[in-house]
Amino acid sequence: MRDNVSMVKEPQLEIFNTPKKPIPRRADNKVAIDVVSLFSGCGGMDLGFHQEKFNIKYANDIDQHACITYKNNIGDHIVCEDITKLDYNTIPDADIILGGFPCQDFSMIWKRGGVDTDRGNLYRNFVEIVEKKNPYMFIAENVKGLLTANKKKAITQIMQDFSETGIHGYETKPYLINFADYGVAQLRERVLIIGIRKDIEYVFEIPKPTHNKNNYVSSKEALKGVKRVKHNNRHQNLQPRTIEKLKLIPPGGNFASIPKTSPHYVKGMISHVYRRLHPDKPSKTIIAAGGGGTWGYHYDEPRSLTNRERARLFGYPDDFVFDGTISQVRKQIGNSVPPLAIRPFAKKIKKFLQIIKEEYHVY
Repeated sequence: MRDNVSMVKEPQLEIFNTPKKPIPRRADNKVAIDVVSLFSGCGGMDLGFHQEKFNIKYANDIDQHACITYKNNIGDHIVCEDITKLDYNTIPDADIILGGFPCQDFSMIWKRGGVDTDRGNLYRNFVEIVEKKNPYMFIAENVKGLLTANKKKAITQIMQDFSETGIHGYETKPYLINFADYGVAQLRERVLIIGIRKDIEYVFEIPKPTHNKNNYVSSKEALKGVKRVKHNNRHQNLQPRTIEKLKLIPPGGNFASIPKTSPHYVKGMISHVYRRLHPDKPSKTIIAAGGGGTWGYHYDEPRSLTNRERARLFGYPDDFVFDGTISQVRKQIGNSVPPLAIRPFAKKIKKFLQIIKEEYHVY
């Protein structure tokens, strides 16, 4: 396995793993794969699976505007409701369950409460639904900070809970993925927790990266022709002082690039503040929220990015239209999984599950 895609090497997690065999043959492409999606947001992860012709039967999120975006672009099977209030009996059975449980309490940017908060504990609803539905497989996405939250107790607890859930339990592995390695113009490291039911004897291998630091997709390449896109392309009205700050920052720079002698100098900020794209490099991680200076800024023009430009940096197609205000759409995009990068995973998962269903004579 290449260095830029790694299964997280934590000895204490090995207790959840058992030996598996490689897949022996090709799949029958006619076998349908059913999906349940949790914490679906606007549908970034689901879009990659939708594009690979999975049968997404059910999705859930609490954000009203994200649900409208999802419904308009992927399907009306999404239920807009607090996951803690769902009747699990109304959720259909599925071959795989997807989801990105809330990440803010594990993020390395903000103060982290981890599994000691109500929001951090929402992963347990994911575990409970896996327990009730017993899919062949699940995939859960979260931030890199999950690996160190609560002095690494969070990832150990989450792994144990997933490993022991359901009738059979799950072979559960965390992978640290940089989505730029799969063709997205953004350096975005995320953890994918992938579980395979323990009664399944075959091993699932994640897809090999398609890109590396020598051929990453650049911001300039990703934004080519974006000004011609009609939807979600409105500019913010910036304060004159913000524009003057940006004029002092070179492409790829941030607030620290402003001379200390300048009246526009600011200090004590996180690296995201006034971060401008570099035209020849992928974007740094695009975040979902934050105050002044955190919106991400164009490499050539002294302005913040439009939401369509953000969507391009995630690999959304231009006909994927987001519902809501500029801030609400920013949140939807920034919280999502890049669909372009997750699609290779969906493609390989589909082949894997088609063979599993054939082996189990389930069609």
